[in-house]
Amino acid sequence: MSTADIGLIGLAVMGSNLALNIAEKGYTVAVHNRSAGRIDEFVAMAKEQGLDGKVIPKADLAEFVAAVKRPRSIIIMVKAGAPVDEMIEHLLPHLEQGDAIIECGNSLFTDTQRRFDYLKPKGIGYLGVGVSGGEEGARHGPSIMVGGSKEQWHNAEPVLTAIAAQFNGESCCAYLGEGGAGHFVKTIHNGIEYGDMQMIAEVYGVMRDGLGMSPKQASDVFKEWNKGPLNSYLIEITGHVLAAVDSESGKPLVELILDKAGQKGTGVWSAIAAQQMGVPATAIEGAVAARSISSRKDERVAAEAIYGKRNATKANITLADLEKALLAGKIVSYAQGFAVIAKASDENGWNLPLSTIAKIWRAGCIIRSRFLDQMAAAYSKGGNTNLLVVPDFVTLMKDSHPSLRKVVAAAAVGEFPMICLSAALSYFDSFRQAQGTANLIQGQRDFFGAHGFEIVGRGGDLHGTWPSTLGK
Repeated sequence: MSTADIGLIGLAVMGSNLALNIAEKGYTVAVHNRSAGRIDEFVAMAKEQGLDGKVIPKADLAEFVAAVKRPRSIIIMVKAGAPVDEMIEHLLPHLEQGDAIIECGNSLFTDTQRRFDYLKPKGIGYLGVGVSGGEEGARHGPSIMVGGSKEQWHNAEPVLTAIAAQFNGESCCAYLGEGGAGHFVKTIHNGIEYGDMQMIAEVYGVMRDGLGMSPKQASDVFKEWNKGPLNSYLIEITGHVLAAVDSESGKPLVELILDKAGQKGTGVWSAIAAQQMGVPATAIEGAVAARSISSRKDERVAAEAIYGKRNATKANITLADLEKALLAGKIVSYAQGFAVIAKASDENGWNLPLSTIAKIWRAGCIIRSRFLDQMAAAYSKGGNTNLLVVPDFVTLMKDSHPSLRKVVAAAAVGEFPMICLSAALSYFDSFRQAQGTANLIQGQRDFFGAHGFEIVGRGGDLHGTWPSTLGK
């Protein structure tokens, strides 16, 4: 007899936490894993939490599918890429028209679109669902970004809405559009996250190397900042990371962690998508580059030996300026991310609701922050205006960009790496400059390639009279 409200395949950390979250919200969940031993471990975990009555474990795939009520909604939490395609093929013989596969991993949105198109003629729905919030979010309430089949979304809607984070009584879960829409929005979320994290790290670098602050002192500052305009999950956890002490050595943990940042691809995908659509996302690109540079530890050690250590001059920067600089950089990062989302929405016909996206990011996700409520309110009025010209954020930027300028200038003189914050400042200055310098570039392009240019009042596809013997 089919008794489970929903099925879930893949009981690694994220999958297990999602399944426990579903059970805790009162829904019955059938679970399956390639390794039967992991199913037993999960059942024991559910029993410890008093949730075993809401869990139906099935080691056999056919029995697992049969245990889920029709029309079936089956979540798969397996490694992105080929494993997802393999799992789809394993499931297909057991599914019926109207059933849906819900993929909640970090998949490339074009893969999600391909799978959506592949399953649609077969009558099988495919939902590409972005889930943000890490292990804790999966267990107690993530931000959920749904894309794919709208009809099958309605079948899974009660469960997904219930397990999502809540903000002022509203669920941080929403259907955003067909095909790869949900996974695309999650990708850009992660790109913004990359920029946010890198900017925080750059500010920490100034505190450490330019102001001589200890991790504990820096921790106290971030904890204080979290009470003001910078209030956000990443600022909050930064305070805790900097305060942590290694139990073995008694030293600050952050000073013992190797300075090589990992990445799983979503930041790169964000940068590539932005470039392909011609939308500047310099903060995201800078953050991806910074992680790549960090991974080249041996090269950096060798380069320092050649060029010498950084100038030890104390930075002439106040903590107030660092706070405002970080706020300005953060706004630019969000502005760029939402501009990429807006362009993708137009190109793919998704009609992505920017206000809704801001709303479902207010809780549960990694980039949740105080000003997302202001963003949601601004975008609720319609349109996809760049955040930098929205009145509330204009006021914030006018107040904070002078500090960003001071910090970037001091970093250049003091030799503090600042890939992301400097990129944010350059973007801001370029964005608000009515008369730029691309006129020279157009002249150069016409000189060497006859690409043409436009003259105001005369039209386009014009050409200059250039010397033909240059260089001969």
